[in-house]
Amino acid sequence: MKGASSTHKGLKKFYPLLNASNAGLHNADAADAVYCLGGSLNPRKAKGKILVCLRGLGMHQEKGYEAARVGAAGLILTNTEDYGIQIDADDCPVPYSHLTFSDTKLLFEYLNSSNSPVATITAGRTEFGVKPAPYMADFSARGPNTITPGILKPDIIAPGVRIIAAFSEAEELYQQKAPYNILDGTSMSCPHVAGIVGLLKSIYPHWSPSAIKSALMTTATPFDYGAGHVRPNRAMDPGLVYDMNDHDYLNFLCAIDYDRNMIKRFSQHSYDCPDSVSVADLNYPTISIPSFSGNATIVRRVTNVGQPGRYVVRVREPVGISIAVEPKTLVFAEKGQELEYKLMFGAKMSSLPKDQYSFGWIMWSEGKHHVRSTIVVEMNHKAFNFT
Repeated sequence: MKGASSTHKGLKKFYPLLNASNAGLHNADAADAVYCLGGSLNPRKAKGKILVCLRGLGMHQEKGYEAARVGAAGLILTNTEDYGIQIDADDCPVPYSHLTFSDTKLLFEYLNSSNSPVATITAGRTEFGVKPAPYMADFSARGPNTITPGILKPDIIAPGVRIIAAFSEAEELYQQKAPYNILDGTSMSCPHVAGIVGLLKSIYPHWSPSAIKSALMTTATPFDYGAGHVRPNRAMDPGLVYDMNDHDYLNFLCAIDYDRNMIKRFSQHSYDCPDSVSVADLNYPTISIPSFSGNATIVRRVTNVGQPGRYVVRVREPVGISIAVEPKTLVFAEKGQELEYKLMFGAKMSSLPKDQYSFGWIMWSEGKHHVRSTIVVEMNHKAFNFT
């Protein structure tokens, strides 16, 4: 079996394999022992053995230090079905390996069928081209956007799982000090994106924040939610961007019912809201249609940030949805030119999806650049008498 690990030195021989549920202290909660929580294991039972612990109810580092406290030879962390293929190469004071759910099942089959199960843990090594990658971490936010359904969220994803990062030696993590640590979360993905934004700003100092954001989103690796996984090199040359100015943002505030006094806090001048404005009017690089009941029209503007060119549209329609685009070709005569297009959505009554959400995309390309925008339609099944 092959698991994730940051173990530098592996075990030299095989050791007895022990389910942590059988290594608990007599006065400890049985569930605590299963998860190898701090103070739950009996050294006399666990010493010199490779412990099999269950993921959950506590940090992985806590399980590792509990294994070290009781003198275990190593630690194998196992996944439940909910965690599936997500495995983490944690820093651990004893040789360590984290198994996927499928390998977890095989391990327990072996444990339950052998009278004297044994195992060893080899030293970890860096692997490239691991699949599936990238994928969304179990703790990552996913759509829909419940606050403003007309804006698809998240915008972009970036590496944020098991990232080697600088760490303050003024802080102790389980009695350990180190200049580097393996960390997860937005705290890791945000610096990736911020660094890319900084590089783009150095190349294009006059680009607006929305232009940079568009470059990141329309060149990302596709995902069902948001624009996808960031690709820095492609973002450096997006071809077209969905740019926005102050009025775009102020109109958006009007659309979500900000009054004059509230809007004044965001604008240096008094601003009068248009008579008719909706969230869908925001020139966003993705398109989200909430509570679709049969037809909708979306207008977008794209600005040429490359060479003059003739961009032709391609559309992957969401299941059960028809999309007409006008015009089907955008001809840019010069850099900086802005053109508008319209998308008209209709329902295919013979193939309405049973799922609540239906996904597609629109892409503009002149052969070199591929400017892709995710489309998400939330089906209003009540409007179609769909049960």
